[in-house]
Amino acid sequence: MVFVPGGGSTPLTYRHALERLARRFRVYAPLIPGFAGVAGRPLDRRTLRDCSAWLGRFLGAADLGPVTLVGHSFGGAIAIQTADADPDRVARLVLVNSVGGGPWPEIRSAGSQVGDRKSLPLRMRATTVLPRHTATICNSVRDPRPIRPSAPLTSGGYLVPELNRIAARPLPVSLVWSRGDRLITRARLEALRDSLGRPPVFTVAGGHDWPITAPDYFGNAMRTVLDWLPPRGEQ
Repeated sequence: MVFVPGGGSTPLTYRHALERLARRFRVYAPLIPGFAGVAGRPLDRRTLRDCSAWLGRFLGAADLGPVTLVGHSFGGAIAIQTADADPDRVARLVLVNSVGGGPWPEIRSAGSQVGDRKSLPLRMRATTVLPRHTATICNSVRDPRPIRPSAPLTSGGYLVPELNRIAARPLPVSLVWSRGDRLITRARLEALRDSLGRPPVFTVAGGHDWPITAPDYFGNAMRTVLDWLPPRGEQ
């Protein structure tokens, strides 16, 4: 499984949720350049295509695929773009409170709603964050090209062409959405779902940051989703 965090976060923010996923999968949570605390141009100076291309190179360099690709919040947009651009490496796609169905919220606003980070230790070893069957990859693939300052991530947000192409393929897709999400409203969710050809939606309790604030709940919910959603070729 490859997990793509929200734009205002890093895999360390999701460490408890990733521990739950790692009980069943070998989990890779790459640190994408430009995300919070990661070297490189700020995220609002990168394009979605830049982030997706980096993730695609990471999958290739790590010789991963087909994978279960999971994206939360803005990470969902990167997952969508990657599944569209490199479909042979994606066995199934799970979008958790994902942007992409309409104009997304300003990235800094999204980051400010991620749970109470005061409870997270400021210093930790990568080896102690996740179980031994989980891999956190820290900038192992770097983009040698300069990042274009045009077309920032905060512009637009509609990924309808990409979503339509994914819907036309035999790629299992599932959406997970929390009722208390004030960032990704039900209207945005339904727009995303319509563009994907109406895949199933698993509705849970909580706000936008529920994978972080309720990791046990997230682990149980993901187990249900993935049991229901077999990888491509196993339907």
